[in-house]
Amino acid sequence: MALLDIVFCAFIVVVVIQVFYYLLLFSRFAFSKQEKASSENHPVSVIICAKNEGTNLKTFLPSIVSQKYPKFEIVLINDSSSDNTLEVIKHFESQHDNIKVVDVKGIEAFWGNKKYALTLGIKASSYDYLLFTDADCQPLSEFWIQEMSAHFSTKKSIVLGYGAYAKVKKSFLNKLVRFETVTTAINYFSFALAGMPYMGVGRNLAYSKDEFFKANGFINHIKLHSGDDDLFVNQVATSQNTAVVYSKDAFTESKPKASFNAWFKQKRRHVTTAKHYQSKHKVLLGMLFSSNLFFWLLSCFLFLTGYEWKIVLGLFLSRLIIQYITFGFSSKKLNEKDLIYFLPILEIFLIITQFTIFIINLISKPSHWK
Repeated sequence: MALLDIVFCAFIVVVVIQVFYYLLLFSRFAFSKQEKASSENHPVSVIICAKNEGTNLKTFLPSIVSQKYPKFEIVLINDSSSDNTLEVIKHFESQHDNIKVVDVKGIEAFWGNKKYALTLGIKASSYDYLLFTDADCQPLSEFWIQEMSAHFSTKKSIVLGYGAYAKVKKSFLNKLVRFETVTTAINYFSFALAGMPYMGVGRNLAYSKDEFFKANGFINHIKLHSGDDDLFVNQVATSQNTAVVYSKDAFTESKPKASFNAWFKQKRRHVTTAKHYQSKHKVLLGMLFSSNLFFWLLSCFLFLTGYEWKIVLGLFLSRLIIQYITFGFSSKKLNEKDLIYFLPILEIFLIITQFTIFIINLISKPSHWK
């Protein structure tokens, strides 16, 4: 068989794999309806771990303090900060009765490990249901706690939410950052709806204290500096105990990185946890990335050679149309509709970035939590 025949056959296989993901997996989120929430108001502990976040806390903490919810506390963890973080959170504590401060002193065994600080904050919390966000995040609604906690039940002990990044006009980097965030959200929402939850994001994640202690907390990956959100979810989430929330009142929004270098370093840290996922998740995610990469590589090669171009064009357009439909409905759910106009360009840039990160991480280890 000639080389072009092999490439052509490989392209057909790749397109079939891609169509499989979009029609059988991603369509679950694209065409889903939000599950009905409970009317019960569980007492909730909102947990925020802050390391050198004094300025961000002044900006974003008021949006959490002002939440419309009958009974909640805010556990503010100062993770050995060197700025004015501790002074800021103590000031908020003096102004609000429902704020609890946990001041974590650095010890050699856990230096720079956010999981140690989070564990102390969780132990100090008063309530059985925990809602996590970051110091540079703000809820996009005063009903954020209400929306997230309403999906706890006797069966559901983990709630996956969406953490968006703020839009910046006329910034390609901002679109790339948000596209990666949306793509990741579509992935973990779709997998969860298919009964295979594999991750969540610490910007907007909730689980029960019982679930945390039943799993012995972060002990299985305590030596890894990252993964307090996705690795924990990957360890404990099942098709029975996990709920997804994508109503707009449940969104949080964070400050996006202002430079490509800063975002690239952040993504390097995040990617290191994926190799510790369950094997079935690694296989499915690896196949998804590989098929994305080879779809563009093989299609470009076949277009340049002109080999069976009519068939190649038909397969190429079919995959793009299916992608546009599923991504369009999904991005509308997540209030990110503007990204659809740049879909192919953003996807190509993201693939290149992810592949580059993979190669660089093989050579050197990324920096850890601040």
